[in-house]
Order: sequence, then C-alpha cells, then structure tokens
Amino acid sequence: ETDVVELRRRIGMVFQKPNPFPKSIYENIAYGLRIHGLNIKDTIDEIVESSLKKAALWDEVEDNLKQNALTLSGGQQQRLCIARTLATQPEVILFDEPCSALDPIS
Repeated sequence: ETDVVELRRRIGMVFQKPNPFPKSIYENIAYGLRIHGLNIKDTIDEIVESSLKKAALWDEVEDNLKQNALTLSGGQQQRLCIARTLATQPEVILFDEPCSALDPIS
C-alpha cells in the first residue's frame, strides 16, 4: 500500500498562476522546509538563498526577504513559487505552464 503522505513529500508542483503564501519572501520558502522537519536556522537560511538563486530571484530580493511576497510582480511571484518547490528537493516536479505568468524581464 502506498503511503500518500510520503508520496506527497517527494513531489513538487508549480501551478500556472503564481500562488505565494501571504507571508514574507523568506517564510514562503522556509515553510516547506519546516513542515518537512528542518528547524536549523542556518541551514534554512542557506537553502532559502540557494533556492532563490536557482530561480534567478536572489539578486532582486536579497535585501528584502522580510517583504510580503504578495507585493512582488507576477513574474517574481512565479519564480518565488519555483524556488519554494526547489527548496524541498522533490524527486519529481510537476509544472503547469509555469512560464506563462513570467514578465519579459523574468
């Protein structure tokens, strides 16, 4: 029998429309790490930075990690959602047209 909770831990999803949590940029990424049991701040900090860099968002937000994610542009929100998914290192990531909401700069 398949353990659905374990299966969900191994799969990430990025939707067509950005869906950041109404929290800070930092907390959007740290949330998934914490619910997966990671509570070491230095490690979370490193993963947040690494994930934002992989999603090409770090240079734009590194000085504003406490900023509410809902204030970002649509393209930035989508890259944040990609970074949030990458942070948990899923085995599989499902993408539903993630580039459709990106602005030209993204």
